[in-house]
Amino acid sequence: MHICFITSEFPKTGFPHGGVGIFVATLGKALVEKGIQVSVIGLNYTDEEITENINDIDVYRLPRKKFEGLTWLYNSNAIAKKIKEVHQKVPINFVETAELGLAFLSKIKEIKYVIRLHGGHHFFTEKGKRHNWKVLQEKLSFKKADAFVAVSNYVKEGTNEFLSYHNKPIEVIPNPVETKIFQPAISQFEKYNIVFVGTVCPKKGLENLIEAFKHVVKKHPKAHLNIYGREWFFPNKTSYTNLLKSKCNNDLLESITFHGAVNHNKLPQIYQAAHVCVFPSFVESQGIVVIEAMATEKVVAFSKIPIGCETIVPFETGLLVDPLDAKDIAEKILWVFEHDKESKQIGINARKYVMKTYDIDVILNKNIQFYTKI
Repeated sequence: MHICFITSEFPKTGFPHGGVGIFVATLGKALVEKGIQVSVIGLNYTDEEITENINDIDVYRLPRKKFEGLTWLYNSNAIAKKIKEVHQKVPINFVETAELGLAFLSKIKEIKYVIRLHGGHHFFTEKGKRHNWKVLQEKLSFKKADAFVAVSNYVKEGTNEFLSYHNKPIEVIPNPVETKIFQPAISQFEKYNIVFVGTVCPKKGLENLIEAFKHVVKKHPKAHLNIYGREWFFPNKTSYTNLLKSKCNNDLLESITFHGAVNHNKLPQIYQAAHVCVFPSFVESQGIVVIEAMATEKVVAFSKIPIGCETIVPFETGLLVDPLDAKDIAEKILWVFEHDKESKQIGINARKYVMKTYDIDVILNKNIQFYTKI
């Protein structure tokens, strides 16, 4: 079996990468270890072409070119050409990409094309704010798919409100976590250390988290909020981080640290050092950072949105918060600070749940069964 993933986010040292890139790197490595050939094709961060072999995954990074109004056509043609070239060397059984990825790709009849729903434009964007060009791309892309995988039931149902799966096979398979890497800490955590990990953007609920922190720090002056994640900019290029900072006085800013983007291999230590991990997002397709933190036996406070309720049993495997209610977020953080014994048990339960539901070996087998079936 030969699977070719289409993504430009496959991790590259010194450059930012998102959850899709981490997913492909994690699953790809596990597939290779099972004797399945894996290729990755995407755009490079520069205008040069690079071919690499990373953990026995063949990675093709194509030149990133820009042509006024025609960039999409050039890039699609370049990716399609590379797929054909790789297919001629070692026949590809499956091409997999995220929601937009098939829109302008020409198909090869011997290959099955799979869309994995990580959360696309229709899912994440409110109706009145959708971009017509991206809406068109997703519709075209979905028509070309032979099968679909959703990373959660929430993203499957949420996407189906706006886009048709055209009666093609669809299965829910969560993204995996390497529980041998994301393990409980040997050393003690840092008391009153609140950790957030994710893109620093409006949909992650950071404004309300900072408002909640104002209440927390009044009761526990030693509390510190550590925010890890890549920067996000408004269309006018202004920084969202700077907006968040402008809402804090100097005293409060001394208790908040914006660390910026960090390498994925540093996240286990970051979670392990936390007293509590808080993710008050307004919308998530799965929330892989939530699962990673749970795997390290941390108490996680996740949003009381459908995917949060799909993931966490309150006060058993984690906590749920109203992401719109700063007071509720603060109360849940304070509960963790003041209930050590109960919090420890929640962390233990959380890891057991992750091991059973999201461990790489469990998810690997589900993916192989899905590919074999289609």
